Amino acid sequence: MAEKYSRATLTRNFLKTITRIKKPDEMLTEAKAEGLEKTLGVWDLIILGVGAIIGSGIFAIVGIAAAGSADGSGLGAGPALVISMVVAAIACIFSALCYSEFATMIPVSGGAYIYTFATLGEFAAWMVGWVLMLEYAIGFIAVACAWSNHFVQFLSGFSSILPAWLANPPVWLVNDPFSAAKIVAENPDAFVPTLFGLPICINLPAIIMVLLSTAILVKGTKDSAKMTAIMVVVKMAVIALFVIAGAFYVKPDNWVPFAPHGAAGIFAGAFIIFFAYIGFDAIATAAEECKNPQKDLPIGIIGSLIITTVVYVLVALILTGLQDTSGAVPAAFLKAPMAYCMKLINLNWAAGLISIGSLAGLTSVLLVMEMAATRILYAMSRDHFISQRFQKLHPKFKTPHVLTWTVGLLSVIGILTLNLDVAAELCNYGTFTSFIVVCVAVLILRKTDPNRERPFKVPFSPVVPSLGIICCGGLMIYKSMQPSSSALLFPVWLGVGAMIYLLYGFVKNRKNENKVHIEKVEQRKLELKM
Repeated sequence: MAEKYSRATLTRNFLKTITRIKKPDEMLTEAKAEGLEKTLGVWDLIILGVGAIIGSGIFAIVGIAAAGSADGSGLGAGPALVISMVVAAIACIFSALCYSEFATMIPVSGGAYIYTFATLGEFAAWMVGWVLMLEYAIGFIAVACAWSNHFVQFLSGFSSILPAWLANPPVWLVNDPFSAAKIVAENPDAFVPTLFGLPICINLPAIIMVLLSTAILVKGTKDSAKMTAIMVVVKMAVIALFVIAGAFYVKPDNWVPFAPHGAAGIFAGAFIIFFAYIGFDAIATAAEECKNPQKDLPIGIIGSLIITTVVYVLVALILTGLQDTSGAVPAAFLKAPMAYCMKLINLNWAAGLISIGSLAGLTSVLLVMEMAATRILYAMSRDHFISQRFQKLHPKFKTPHVLTWTVGLLSVIGILTLNLDVAAELCNYGTFTSFIVVCVAVLILRKTDPNRERPFKVPFSPVVPSLGIICCGGLMIYKSMQPSSSALLFPVWLGVGAMIYLLYGFVKNRKNENKVHIEKVEQRKLELKM
């Protein structure tokens, strides 16, 4: 019977309460009673994984990871980007194996959030959920804005056909306030309307894409997987075109020096390119919607990671073979490196197709990221951290439609207000944190519940989870040692999350325990009368 709650005090009882775990059997029972419709098979999972991973990283960030900066002063990996990619992939593989063990053992919505609840307790689970919102929700907003940038660049290629207002739309209709301010600083003639001295900027393409992806997700994960599959086919075809066509124009001299900035450049590139791998963990958040999670989830998680690593290495070899990345590079290379390289070798038609592929890639990332964000919040609603109204499922589609639309509308607000450059950097910190926690959780549950059935077991434990902790922690520490505002803002984000838990989540959970306590007492009284 639940203990009666009075108020939050910093006592032994308080500490015992916030470290109270939620047993996996309880999670499975709740999921069975209130669960989402099971529609995803192994190929759906692989497609979702590839759809989430291959996106803004390969179409944009890969240029920054290779060159560092336009003037050559930044730490770029150069041709050694292939090593950076392998380093980032290895760090992910260790964590992916840990995710696979948990996802098959506790196949319910929530991913790292519920794995933490099962091992480290209530407070740690809330904090991981809060960090995952940083990864998925803000990452979703950042990718939506990246989609808008690629779309505007794509339209500019039809300036001779389309009306001027459409081929080159006004700055204030396709940018957030912070990006618009940079454009105005470089080009004072650019017009941005103001209200009470504040710029009015509406990134219309990004907002429209957020609303469209939200509407698709409301219809169900199966339809979302079909849409993602189409996007995956398009972008993989475009990447194959880049690799095959570019291979005939590679200049081996561009691969010398192989690592212009040495080990420092390789690790800097690994941290940057790590953003390109974010997404495989999103598969675990959809575990409750899998037809056969015990068999399909490990294949989906590890399979998508292997496929994307091979693709990334091939692209990096061709990219650095076409453009010298040991010194200064054109700014256009950093924004859209693959399209730029096709124009460099006078294959403008291929550059246009790559622009289409980049839009397809970003679209698939949007769908998977928003799905992951809603499934984590759905699990947190089930645990009374947020309103249980969000657990309401659509009568026809059996999806959390209220929660999905809430995430979509909040994302629109984020597009209108956030500094996305800083927000995107914070996503990596959130990802590293969640990966480390999952590796730690595997080690803990092996000790606290060794007899639980594990359809998939991390091999060579505790070595593999420990290596995951070391790799992710090492990259995280390395980045925090570099001058960056995101390194300072991440602890602030954690502090805000802790305050929300203490002032709202903790109190709400205790009130729910009181409610359960009273219901059990009343039920017991009825049983005694009978």
